[in-house]
Amino acid sequence: MKPAVTEQEETLSLATYKSIVAYDGTNYEGFQRQASGRRTVQGELEQALQNIGWQESSLRAAGRTDSGVHARGQVIAYQLAWKHPPEDLTMAINANLPYDVAVRKTLLAQKDFHPRHSAVSRRYRYRLFIDKTRDPLRERYAWRISAEADMQLLNRAADMIVGRQDFGAFGSAPRPEGSTVREIFESVWDRQDDELWFEIEANAFLYHMVRRLVSALLAIGFGKMEMDELIAAVQNPNQKWDGGLAPSQGLCLLSVKYE
Repeated sequence: MKPAVTEQEETLSLATYKSIVAYDGTNYEGFQRQASGRRTVQGELEQALQNIGWQESSLRAAGRTDSGVHARGQVIAYQLAWKHPPEDLTMAINANLPYDVAVRKTLLAQKDFHPRHSAVSRRYRYRLFIDKTRDPLRERYAWRISAEADMQLLNRAADMIVGRQDFGAFGSAPRPEGSTVREIFESVWDRQDDELWFEIEANAFLYHMVRRLVSALLAIGFGKMEMDELIAAVQNPNQKWDGGLAPSQGLCLLSVKYE
């Protein structure tokens, strides 16, 4: 029988790990853990970690993606007493995860590393494809539109939201009374065969901000909204833009950058 591990020995053996996580968000009520019975990505990750000895009350994450939103580069951090290489930890966690969530890579991190607070930027991609006929498989990961949009107008509009501005018209802060000022570093549309890709990188994002911006920019690309209306929305952050949300399935968290 192995001797009991003392509290002091257990504390000394704890290390902070950083894992890159990918998931298909279709069947989840978002990333963040919610009320009992609601399936979330965080809930699945925490259960998998508990199965290999994790004892914290909550893991830390870089962002809280909405229901139906996907990720290729979500970042989580947690403390764990683990004697094997990080590569083995990746395999151990994945052995306890469902098919639609996977840890892609695990690294040792500094003790004070926090995926959200330590991040300098996040990058998202929104995918659309042009087809007049429904395509269930493609529509799992992209928004189907039936008409062409003007790429020149799309990118002119995308350029206008770059910089440090108050995006309160397009989203809400994570906390009540929180700031709605964000800095967008890059905002660009690209054509890939019959697909349109919108990529956006910023220091942080508001709740629903990317999906509202996609809807607004696309309205300009379709000629249903003038550029001046976008400018007015940015200049009036206390008045919510009511043009709707782009569907969640087209959005994917690509990566999170750190210094």
